Amino acid sequence: MIKIHVEDGLYLKNLELGESEELLLLVDANRPYLREWLPWLDMACNIDEMIAYVDSALRQQVSGVGFQAGIWLENQIVGIIGYHHLEWANRSSCIGYWLAEQFQRRGIMRKACRSLVEYAFDEWHLNRVEIRCAVGNTRSRAIPERLGFKSEGILREAEWLYDHYVDHIVYGMLARDWQAARSAQTVTQSTGIVS
Repeated sequence: MIKIHVEDGLYLKNLELGESEELLLLVDANRPYLREWLPWLDMACNIDEMIAYVDSALRQQVSGVGFQAGIWLENQIVGIIGYHHLEWANRSSCIGYWLAEQFQRRGIMRKACRSLVEYAFDEWHLNRVEIRCAVGNTRSRAIPERLGFKSEGILREAEWLYDHYVDHIVYGMLARDWQAARSAQTVTQSTGIVS
């Protein structure tokens, strides 16, 4: 089991089969909201499909090609975040995430994403982490932008979203840039200088 402490009351933990029903209830309660930007909602409509998703996530983790975690707030699952794929040869990965509507605008996703990026660089010694977002999804785009990721370009018509294509913007972070930003933040905090 992988469990990543984010802050008191907030943690990330790999999915487990016994949580499939709770996850399905969360998806069902947020289906109209999530449908705007997530293409997989029609493949997660019943408990069998959710069990298959969680099982797939567990097999992905065991085989070392990805990792999907529940975002847990006060022991309640409120969203999902994970590495869509891990490319060990290139020491890189791409993070994806979603959060239930009622938990938006609390900094939860930014903190969860920061913790997953730190885990990628500190624990797995990856060199590169990407986040790809639909160009029009301003809330999702705010996460990598606030974390200091660099915008690296647009992938035209990168994803089919039910009845139309959407362009994706690619954000990238390198381990050395993350470490430099973290070091600069530590210096600022220790000196009390705010720039």
